[in-house]
Amino acid sequence: MHERELLALLRRVQIGDATAEEAAAQLNPEPFVSLGYATVDTQRKARQGVQEVIYGASKTPEQILGICQAMTKRGGHNILVTRMSPQAAALVSNVLPLNYHELSKIGIVVPQAVEQRGEIAVVAAGTSDLPVAEEAAITAETLGNRVNRIYDVGVAGIHRLLARIDELNRARVMIAVAGMEGALASVVGGLVSSPVIAVPTSVGYGANFGGLSALLSMLNSCAAGVSVVNIDNGFGAAFQASRINQMEGISD
Repeated sequence: MHERELLALLRRVQIGDATAEEAAAQLNPEPFVSLGYATVDTQRKARQGVQEVIYGASKTPEQILGICQAMTKRGGHNILVTRMSPQAAALVSNVLPLNYHELSKIGIVVPQAVEQRGEIAVVAAGTSDLPVAEEAAITAETLGNRVNRIYDVGVAGIHRLLARIDELNRARVMIAVAGMEGALASVVGGLVSSPVIAVPTSVGYGANFGGLSALLSMLNSCAAGVSVVNIDNGFGAAFQASRINQMEGISD
């Protein structure tokens, strides 16, 4: 447990917001909690600096709620649930505080304010890419990063992107989100000196092959400094961007 978290925990005990037993459980957590259908990793934050993130797709609302409850019992907050269905959000919100973002299908369980550092730019080619772009943006914000959204600036109207070049140059990391032919990542990569993480989306007509054409275009980018995550993986891009942004000596 980091020093700030320890002080916050002691403060909670002092004001009666947490019992001594709850504090002891956080100081000496079990390595995992078995729920039968899930084994919750209670030491991930100590190892990696970020608690376990719940991938909500294919999980029942009841399973998601059970995992969230197991995490909150050990002091978890700002618990990210990705690909969360409205049905799961409705169930969880009846039991635990929840901020649910319907467009990105991200839920933040027991939300709390978090200090934001540096700046990540999330650049999206078109409005159809916004669900993935917002998954990236909300994830990055929850992980403690300032986020600038630069949306609907695809290469079909490249003047829209060039009009915001100052904002691009200000960011420490870029997340470029695009479907169709996925050209946005190469263009952004050729304009800035910061790392660019490309996210191909499944947006496009038949020959797009569910995002495969954008993925291959991004993998074959001629712009140096562009890395690529899997199709529609806004969360993965944001997690990596957060690590880069918050490296010692880089972030504010």
